[in-house]
Amino acid sequence: MLPEWTLYALIAATFILVAIGITKRLGPEWAWINRKIIHFSIVPAVLMFYYGLIPREAFSAAAFIFGLFQLWPHLRKREFSWYQIEHNYGEVFFAFSASVVPIALPKEYATALLLAMAISDGVTGVVRHFYFRRHGFNVKLRKHWTGSLAYLITAVFIAFALLEAGTIGKIGWATALMVAEYQPWLDDNLAVPLVGTILFLLY
Repeated sequence: MLPEWTLYALIAATFILVAIGITKRLGPEWAWINRKIIHFSIVPAVLMFYYGLIPREAFSAAAFIFGLFQLWPHLRKREFSWYQIEHNYGEVFFAFSASVVPIALPKEYATALLLAMAISDGVTGVVRHFYFRRHGFNVKLRKHWTGSLAYLITAVFIAFALLEAGTIGKIGWATALMVAEYQPWLDDNLAVPLVGTILFLLY
C-alpha cells in the first residue's frame, strides 16, 4: 500500500504538468511568461511540504528529477521551445535549487525561500515582460526596476507571513533576495537560494 503522501505528491505534480501543458499551447513567443507560470505552479507543492503533507525527502527527490527532465533537452540541443531558452539553464537551476533548499534548511525558512523563488521571481518576470513588451523591447532576458519592486513587495509579504525575525530583519531579507535576483553575474535561480541560505546562517 502506498503511503498517504503519494496522493498529495501526485496532486502537486498535476499542477506542474497542467502548467506545462498550458504554456505549450501559448507557444514560444511567450517563453518568458511561460517560465514564470511554471514557477507559480510549484506553489501547491511548497504549501503541501509546509503543512507536512509531502515529506522533505520526497519534495527534494521530485524537484531533482524534474531538474534532470529539464536538463536533458538542453544537453541534446532540443529545448522545449515554449519555455526553455537556448544557453539559459535557469529553469534547471531552479529545480535543483528547490531540491536542495528543503533538505538544507528548516521547514519554515525553506518554505519562505521556496515561495520567494516561485512567487516573487514569477511576479517580477511577468511585470518586466509586460513593461518591455509595451515599450517594444526584447523581453526575454532583460531586467528592470519595475520587476525588482514587484519582487521586493511580494518577498516582504512572504517574510512577514513566515519568518520569525523582526520587522527590519524581514525587510532586509526581502531586500537582499531582491538584489540577488537583480545582480547580473550569477543566475538568480542560484543566487537567491545561495543568499537566502547565507542570511539564515547570519540570523
